[in-house]
Amino acid sequence: MFKKILIANRGEIACRVIKTARKMGIKTVAVYSEADRDALHVEMADEAVFIGPPAAAESYLLIEKIVEACKKTGAEAVHPGYGFLSEREAFPRALEAAGIVFIGPNPGAIAAMGDKIESKKAAAAAKVSTVPGHLGVIEDDKHAVKIADEIGYPVMIKASAGGGGKGMRIAHSTAEVAEGFNLAKAEAKASFGDDRVFIEKFIVDPRHIEIQVLGDKHGNVIYLGERECSIQRRNQKVIEEAPSPLLDEATRRKMGEQAVALAKAVNYDSAGTVEFVAGQDKSFYFLEMNTRLQVEHPVTELVTGVDLVEQMIRVAAGEKLAIAQKDVTLTGWAVESRVYAEDPFRNFLPSIGRLVKYRPPAESHVEGGVTVRNDTGVQEGGEISIYYDPMIAKLVTHAPSRAAAIDAQANALDAFYVDGIRHNIPFLSALMVHPRWRSGNISTGFIAEEFPNGFAAKAPEGEVARRIAAVAAAVDAVYGERKRQISGQMIGRPVVRAGRRAVWLEREEVLLDVARDGDVVTVAFVDADGKAGTAHRVVSSWKPGVPVWDGTIDGHHVAMQVRPQASGIRIAHQGFEVAVNVYTEAEATAARLMPIGVKADTGKKLLCPMPGLVVSIAVTEGQDVKAGETLAVVEAMKMQNVLRAERDGTVKKIHAAAGATLAVDALILEFA
Repeated sequence: MFKKILIANRGEIACRVIKTARKMGIKTVAVYSEADRDALHVEMADEAVFIGPPAAAESYLLIEKIVEACKKTGAEAVHPGYGFLSEREAFPRALEAAGIVFIGPNPGAIAAMGDKIESKKAAAAAKVSTVPGHLGVIEDDKHAVKIADEIGYPVMIKASAGGGGKGMRIAHSTAEVAEGFNLAKAEAKASFGDDRVFIEKFIVDPRHIEIQVLGDKHGNVIYLGERECSIQRRNQKVIEEAPSPLLDEATRRKMGEQAVALAKAVNYDSAGTVEFVAGQDKSFYFLEMNTRLQVEHPVTELVTGVDLVEQMIRVAAGEKLAIAQKDVTLTGWAVESRVYAEDPFRNFLPSIGRLVKYRPPAESHVEGGVTVRNDTGVQEGGEISIYYDPMIAKLVTHAPSRAAAIDAQANALDAFYVDGIRHNIPFLSALMVHPRWRSGNISTGFIAEEFPNGFAAKAPEGEVARRIAAVAAAVDAVYGERKRQISGQMIGRPVVRAGRRAVWLEREEVLLDVARDGDVVTVAFVDADGKAGTAHRVVSSWKPGVPVWDGTIDGHHVAMQVRPQASGIRIAHQGFEVAVNVYTEAEATAARLMPIGVKADTGKKLLCPMPGLVVSIAVTEGQDVKAGETLAVVEAMKMQNVLRAERDGTVKKIHAAAGATLAVDALILEFA
């Protein structure tokens, strides 16, 4: 077994590999760029080597710098993680030439299956069912349009060396093919150093299901069940689960055996994933093979009990698989949410900055019960950089049933507190309580279909509104107790806090009768006639300053995020973020007379929706533009974002130029 390994990656996956290496008694070496000098993976590793500037192309993607770091530290092997160099055939070949072991598949397998075009050719040769498409060289956007017309719309334009949703576009028309082709090529070049793309038919209402395979260097290959990854946004996975609610045992076996046969055909010898696009009728087609560890591997680990990173290390060291196919059993259900630094209320645009507060839910494992696992690469005080993928963490829950795993995930998300940047936790929380998701009736079009106009803030109603109002009253009761304990003031006799309160959820008013006795707050909702209804028992030991209110309402566990504001508090729960004020009757009377503020009109300005680099300005001053026309392209976190005109107009003045780095809400141009 190796004594020391180097992780040629950063962030969450680097920390994940370090944890298993530490468990195995193996020393670790981290590599880092200037932007990651104070990163968590650098702190966790036994040693760390600086490898260059922030841009990945000048640091993490330079093979010679990784080899040099291995020689400098005496690392015997390299784990590539995912992304970066993990599927670059030249990387294991360079390591081999330097006498260093690659913790991943052999270069031949990467060449055969890691390239998305070549893998489809290999699958077709092996008579595996594949999606109709064009796998040859595509000369330019005109050629791409011709191919798409022949295949039939919609089509998917996809980077050959791609992954993680980068370099991928769905096109429904000739115009979208031309634009999508050029954007996909540019993203592929920036992310993978390879601008080749291919085009294939996009299956309508599909599901994305993948099989985890594991092979050794002695010809043994097994499959470890499937993962359902159909909840996607912009072709990037958002939520994953294992097993899939679609598959039965017969279909699972058929997909697994096909995945194993494909892996054996290329002498695959590590952890890898064979991806399929599946119809709602359980038909399936080979999509691609990822010759690396997947982002979503934790859900497989939790339902199988197999540490995939450990198996990769053991296989790389020459050991035989200690697990046979008959030993693989799937127990319970696991759900994973990808927590990203992006603003769901601004069309999921990237958010950068410092993590002023980062308080994930406590990790736990109860045998036969609920497990909460948080794979992360950040810590409080750390910074989310513009240079890399915006992932903050992967929150995973495991329970005996799918419903229980989803409930556990919903509670864990409500307890996940992040401040300093915007994040997608409200969106993930809303998904967890969405009826269609909970039913398992899903497809890759789920988010686009259920949120056609994006994810917008809305006022809570019904049971959720009642829960938020009850917790707000309980929080106010605790604050009231604190206010009476002013420094130097006599405490006086104990008081049972009671009285009528007007709770405002934004401007929606709810009347409550409130009484507090220690950790127990009793609330009764008041009807239009002024009569209090059934009393509800709210119990929590919450104290001011704690970011998450955790307790029970009538015996049911509830978690909510509580943020003090200049006036009142802000509560986040199940996808809702609402400003809450709790008033006495006299205060409420005065508050009702206050005017409602109106936001300034910015309709004649194009503001930069996220921090990023201006790639191009597509218009000139004085130009007339139509709604939907491209105005500018801004790149952030390796994704190119097209900014379009929302309505017809004339460009009055351009304030930014290509190559400029802009902050969020910076002025790009204005209209007459």
